[in-house]
Amino acid sequence: MDDTLYTQRPWLKNYDKNVPPNLSYDNKTFCEKFRETVARYPDKPAVIYLGKRLSFKDMDLLSNRLAHYLKQNGLKPGQVVGLNLPNIPSHYIAVLAVQKADGVSSGLSPLLTPSELVHQINDSGARIILTLDVLYEKIFDAARKTDLSAVLVSSIADFLPPAKAFLGKLLKKIPQAEVKPIAGVKVERFMDALKAMPETEVTGSKGMDEVLYMMYTGGTTGPAKGAQLTQRNVMCNIQQVRVWLDTGPSDLFLSAFPLFHIAGLCLGGSSLLDGITQIAVPNPRDTHFLIEAIKKYRPTALVNVTTIFLELMKLPEFKTLDLSCLRWCLSAAQPFPPENIREFEAIVGQGKLIELYGMTETSPVTCCLPRYGKKKPGSIGMPLPDTVFKLIDPATGEPAKLGDPGEIAISGPQVFTLGYYNQPEETAHALRDGWMYTGDIARMDEDGYFYIVDRLKDMVIVSGFKVFTRELDDVLVTHPDVQAAASFGVPDPERAGSERVACAVVLRPGIEKGDAERDKIIAYLREKVAPYKVPKRVIFMDELPTSGVGKILKRELKQMVLQKGL
Repeated sequence: MDDTLYTQRPWLKNYDKNVPPNLSYDNKTFCEKFRETVARYPDKPAVIYLGKRLSFKDMDLLSNRLAHYLKQNGLKPGQVVGLNLPNIPSHYIAVLAVQKADGVSSGLSPLLTPSELVHQINDSGARIILTLDVLYEKIFDAARKTDLSAVLVSSIADFLPPAKAFLGKLLKKIPQAEVKPIAGVKVERFMDALKAMPETEVTGSKGMDEVLYMMYTGGTTGPAKGAQLTQRNVMCNIQQVRVWLDTGPSDLFLSAFPLFHIAGLCLGGSSLLDGITQIAVPNPRDTHFLIEAIKKYRPTALVNVTTIFLELMKLPEFKTLDLSCLRWCLSAAQPFPPENIREFEAIVGQGKLIELYGMTETSPVTCCLPRYGKKKPGSIGMPLPDTVFKLIDPATGEPAKLGDPGEIAISGPQVFTLGYYNQPEETAHALRDGWMYTGDIARMDEDGYFYIVDRLKDMVIVSGFKVFTRELDDVLVTHPDVQAAASFGVPDPERAGSERVACAVVLRPGIEKGDAERDKIIAYLREKVAPYKVPKRVIFMDELPTSGVGKILKRELKQMVLQKGL
């Protein structure tokens, strides 16, 4: 296998001047880096939450208290603690405390179904869960099917001034829910538990090659898998991203990425280690909150999933904001439609949008558009320092030629080495000869910029021809009547082993659904794509199913269509 096209790293010639091809990693642990930051910036705000400012010293002392609680309640080194919380202070405190107590943190998405929640708790072996009162009912229901020993319950009102918390509850602006006892499980309020614990330092003794986070991913081929990310994986990636984006203590981050997701955890955790103040966003879909936070705090960086940026662009109050404070805007989790980039940058500033590519198994960032250099619309950018991408032709197993599509395989210090927890077969499939095979199809141009073409599992085979659904989606959303679209394959009843292309379409407001509109869209596609790519079915929907971070869930969409016969 001749992969010199990729291992020679043609992208290096386009790196920003501040980014070297290889880094010297400082080999310090998460807890060591945080102690250094607290010593350097004790009184600087670490987290701003609904007007309340918690300093780095505050976060240190509060996380000491929680670490003592975790240890006193039976947390053993290497055990998982489940974090079922939005972006509120208790979540940031818990990220620190779990590491101080030598535990492993694992995000539990509030969007998980009860059966998914039970699977993740049992699979990880978590005995202690931190949750929110309005999310508590699911934990209560799941508890009898798990071995939970303790549940700590936070509230949106935690850390707010007493008068503000009282009024918020009275006026029902702060959601609340009943917290019922669970037989055989210790259930306590987060604030009560912390008050009973000492502030004395808890240092953490975990080594660089021990697990820092176990974050669940996948579920496309069965139940979600726990990706084990070592301290070395995570700390190397934090350093790579810090250098690439040229960030530091002068930054102020406003991010709606949830901490229970690897992207939010990466940003939230690295900010705590790098002395960067971050504005907590309890509800990532509250665009009004984001606009008010921009007005009040003047962040230097705005970080969101693409769908939130697209929603913001629809709002006149966002378009008229003074956004000169923003140094850059980061978009991840799904591609930013190229046709919307010019419109977005007309609002935030030319060249400020940075797209990146990452995955849970890579801690997560591996590829990114440059902070200062050329940004190519539709591209995920170039691999980070010490990171190599190669594209493998799925049909031959050989490296793809320049410009041809192939599956992304990644090598770098951020790629998980321990694999999936208790999943040796899944690990062997993903990790081959030191390379992480991602399941994503991409192409590389002559400058070393990469472009996602499709997910390998989303590629449709029509009578032997490959249809990359991502490319078809990009064409669909250029139609003036289409607001969002997702293409996928369904079995072809007339040809065994072959598929047909189907498209789910959300029309713009005011456009009437019906055969005339369907014919109009199909006629448009016939002018734009090869005949075998034209969908046999166009289904109109009010909205597309998405994940907690805004990704369109094509597998669920396909199941909906097949089960309901749409």
